[in-house]
Amino acid sequence: MPGAGTCDGLARVAERSFKAEVQALRLGEGEEFRGEGILAVTKALLQSGVSYVGGYQGAPISHLMDVLADAQDILDDLGVHFESSASEAAAAAMLAASVNYPLRGAVAWKSTVGTNVASDALANLASGGVVGGALIVVGEDYGEGSSIMQERTHAFAMKSQIWLLDPRPNLSSIVKAVEHGFALSEASSTPVMLEMRVRACHVYGRFTASDNRKPAFTIRDAMTAPTRDTNRIVLPPASFLHEHEKIRDRWPAAVAYIREHKLNEVFADGTRDIGIILQGGMYNQVIRALQRLGLSNAFGDVSVPLYVMNVTYPLIPEELVAFCAGKRAVLMVEEGQPEFLEQALATILRRADVQTKLHGKDMLPMAGEYTAAVMLQGVSAFFAAYDTGVAQPVIAAPPAVPEVHGRPPSFCTGCPERPIFTAMKLVERELGPHHVSCDIGCHLFSILPPFNLGNTTMGYGLGWAGASALNDTNSDKRTISFMGDGGFWHNGLTSGVGNAVFNKSDNVLVIVDNGYSAATGGQDILSSLALNSSRSTRNPIAAAVRGVGVKWVRTIERTYSVGKMRDLLREALTTKTRGPKVIVASSECQLNRQRRVKPLMRNAIAQGKRVVRERFGIDADTCTGDHSCIRLSGCPSLSVAPNPDKLRRDPIAKVDNSCVGCGVCGEVSHAAILCPSFYRAELISNPNGWDRFRDRISKRVIGYLQRRMAHA
Repeated sequence: MPGAGTCDGLARVAERSFKAEVQALRLGEGEEFRGEGILAVTKALLQSGVSYVGGYQGAPISHLMDVLADAQDILDDLGVHFESSASEAAAAAMLAASVNYPLRGAVAWKSTVGTNVASDALANLASGGVVGGALIVVGEDYGEGSSIMQERTHAFAMKSQIWLLDPRPNLSSIVKAVEHGFALSEASSTPVMLEMRVRACHVYGRFTASDNRKPAFTIRDAMTAPTRDTNRIVLPPASFLHEHEKIRDRWPAAVAYIREHKLNEVFADGTRDIGIILQGGMYNQVIRALQRLGLSNAFGDVSVPLYVMNVTYPLIPEELVAFCAGKRAVLMVEEGQPEFLEQALATILRRADVQTKLHGKDMLPMAGEYTAAVMLQGVSAFFAAYDTGVAQPVIAAPPAVPEVHGRPPSFCTGCPERPIFTAMKLVERELGPHHVSCDIGCHLFSILPPFNLGNTTMGYGLGWAGASALNDTNSDKRTISFMGDGGFWHNGLTSGVGNAVFNKSDNVLVIVDNGYSAATGGQDILSSLALNSSRSTRNPIAAAVRGVGVKWVRTIERTYSVGKMRDLLREALTTKTRGPKVIVASSECQLNRQRRVKPLMRNAIAQGKRVVRERFGIDADTCTGDHSCIRLSGCPSLSVAPNPDKLRRDPIAKVDNSCVGCGVCGEVSHAAILCPSFYRAELISNPNGWDRFRDRISKRVIGYLQRRMAHA
């Protein structure tokens, strides 16, 4: 299997290309735009006259970064500066350009994990305030399918007083939120967050486009005529005055703008003496529940009053009081906990002496995703209590089914990270277990079967920092920490490697270098070997590690060599050399490699060229059926099959057609001294004369030997 060096001379290959879709970003006034939410956000940025855009990739917002990268020529035509930021903190700090200049800027990142990283910069930005519109697009990753801890962006908005938009999940509402987000920011001198839930990011729809606008004030204008205002810098006494300014000036200005432009929406008020107040992002689920109850159609024509909060912070007391006044009860639909909105609404109603009964978390779950089924149960309970004329749906229990085995996430077929952990299991046989500090990234799958390695994980790039307390030079064991190349460049170089050097750690770090920020979609990073015309790549991790003082540094360019990987880990754990030890384990992400190689192979085959693909298989007669290869590899292409030998009952191992020919299963068998049942085969498309001759000879020899065995 070729290593990461096979990227030489090749361009970037992200998870998804938007080269065709981005052409829709050129649409002008009155033309119909069709596409998904991420593209709509990008188009709205360009229609708003944005001057600069930055961000850090991460689902569900990572495709926004990919769209912007693929639209670089369009951005250049408009004079828009775009950067793939080194971290969320770098992206948030980028918005400093809007503090002194009328520059509209936007940044994006993944949910609360990104906002955690960016919170210092955001706090300073929100304290001093902005002149130009500052928009933060947050990919809200909350719910059953989330990959992160379950927290809400709402808390950050309240903490730093940043206005929070949560638009209805359709393209028109999303575009309106972006455009008004900039204007709201400028009207109130406050940064604005746009919360984009997973489904909103990828919902498909259409809207009527407007012309793209070049920035009225450019980056060049700002650099040519720099200005400063010490009152906008967070130092005493200005920082004390900022707090008063927020309440005295900025908050009332935001409330006035939201009311004047009717950013929140009211539907069907007056149709009933009860109503529903909801976050904009919950609109589709609420409409679906009302549809099941016969109170709406699929197009949102409802017969129950709705107050839709497209702005969930700040709340507009006058609008809420007007909506609730005269109603017997309202239901607050707020996903996640704690119930920030419900508590605030209760306070507003109490202060206004409005006696409307307020329901929310008493009828809907306190925590967890509000799926369509959950929403139907909660809304049904509300109408059962206050409007018995509404027919209740029959919610039948699902039929009993046999237990389905759990399907935990795992490494992809041919992943170059799997053999690293296979090697660790082999070393563990010799040296016993070690404390393993994990990190965020694909390598975190090692905590699950079949490897079962890993004790903790503290955050992206914090793998080595997570083991920093376990630094006893008198111990006969060393800890092992992991960090991906993406996490290393994000913050691991300082918080992990630099910290270990400064504190004279004697432990081991394995940096998994697969050539990309693979877990977020395959975007390029500083150490990527792929050529990138607009970014600087090919900056070696080993050089950066040595640059901060690590003396013991080893690199392995082909992680599929399980034996070499095992020996290197053993050396790091047993060497008499004191001080931090770093292993850089490099091989290209197999998914990205397949994205590059498969189209090339298909084209070559279509042109009649000779193409050779490697596959591995298992000799059924040789396989013992102990399945050690599966326990030490876990590759999805390794499975079991019935034993062809009627005298043996154990199923044999089998390699299915998803095999990409990485060879790690054979390497494992060799390194672990398991069995010789693995064989390598070559699949040849458009064979030449020599290939055909060899095939005929092989078949004759094999046929001859089979006949001899049959007569023996």
